[in-house]
Amino acid sequence: MFKKLRNRFLIVNLVSISIMMLVAFATIYIITYQNVQRETNMELFKVSDFYHSPYNSSKKPRTDEGNSGNPPSDAQGNGAPGGDPNSPPARSVSFMIKTDSEWKLTETHSKFDMEDTFYPEALQKVDKVDNVDRKTGQFTLDGTNWAYVIDPSSEGHMIVFIDVTAQQGILTNLIYTFAIVGLIMLIVIYFLSRYFANRSITPVKEAFEKQKQFIADASHELKTPLAIINTNTDVLLANREDTIENQAKWLHYIKSETERMSGLTNDLLYLTQIDDSRSSMIHAKFNMSDAVETIILTMEAVIFEKNISLDYSIEPQLMVHGNSEQIKQVILILLDNAVKYSRAKGSVNVSLKKQNNDVVLAVSNTGEGIAAEHLDRIFDRFYRTDASRARKHGGHGLGLAIARSIVEQHKGEIYARSVVGEGATFYVRLS
Repeated sequence: MFKKLRNRFLIVNLVSISIMMLVAFATIYIITYQNVQRETNMELFKVSDFYHSPYNSSKKPRTDEGNSGNPPSDAQGNGAPGGDPNSPPARSVSFMIKTDSEWKLTETHSKFDMEDTFYPEALQKVDKVDNVDRKTGQFTLDGTNWAYVIDPSSEGHMIVFIDVTAQQGILTNLIYTFAIVGLIMLIVIYFLSRYFANRSITPVKEAFEKQKQFIADASHELKTPLAIINTNTDVLLANREDTIENQAKWLHYIKSETERMSGLTNDLLYLTQIDDSRSSMIHAKFNMSDAVETIILTMEAVIFEKNISLDYSIEPQLMVHGNSEQIKQVILILLDNAVKYSRAKGSVNVSLKKQNNDVVLAVSNTGEGIAAEHLDRIFDRFYRTDASRARKHGGHGLGLAIARSIVEQHKGEIYARSVVGEGATFYVRLS
């Protein structure tokens, strides 16, 4: 399921990015193409205006009967050394053809020596349209890209050509660049998207697995008391004629397991209320020192009964911001766990002190301790390092989960440290 979810995320992400890249590249290409065409037309019109100038009075044109050469010029079209005022504009490799009204070649002019067959071939490539003012076009001849402009006149047509191979090369290279860059970007984006998709799905997967585990654990916790209740009910029904006094033992078992289920459902409801932020508890400044002392006083009888020694060190008048009743519940959970899991004739130590700007509560005991692999999971719902031992003490694995939810709601921190065989210490840090 999660693999399909990840793949769908990847497909949607790649398709969205591909469309955006395509739109961006197309926009850049269109803008560049328009700029190149604009510059090409400007250059073409400049050359055309040059050939309209009276250069013929000082230069002999090329004709279809023969060539009368102009002075040699360099490849840049700059004319003879020192510059020729009668040369076409710089950067232009150009030539001109004149035709009559029937589009028959009558005159040619070029600074370069070209084969006689070149001009008729170029004329054949021209899109011949009459009565159009300055029609432009482009074609490819012998591997060279040419742009042309047709200037109609009363005598026929004058067609000016310029070499635009470089400009077309820019556009072609731009397409190749876009294709290569786009492909590389898609590959990079694919792996990045895969990485982040896995990271994004991991919390969802963990939450889903925890939900499944929660349902399984809750079902298990409810299954045992229900089985006990069902069994004891069968015993009662099998001895209908007996008195209630003689059946009291079975009734006590039923009542005990009913109370256990009631406590479990209340804890689950409380956790749900905290997780869904439905709790309407008011947070305010309260005396944390007094709260700890109050819980210790309520637990003294239980501690004494279990023959466990209690030591505590509480700094006076330590104030924290939160809900005093919820924090008292956290203290009670930690102290109750410390007493339950302390060894016989062991000891429990409670300390409350200020560290920097925080108030730190530490509850420790002497007992079996908690193995390192369990320290990160003991705050999970229904998680117990020893299920049979927890049931013996009447726990169902929700106390520490409730404590963590309350502390997190107070923007605090709760964690544990332990040495196996010596004991464990739970810390609560509040501000």
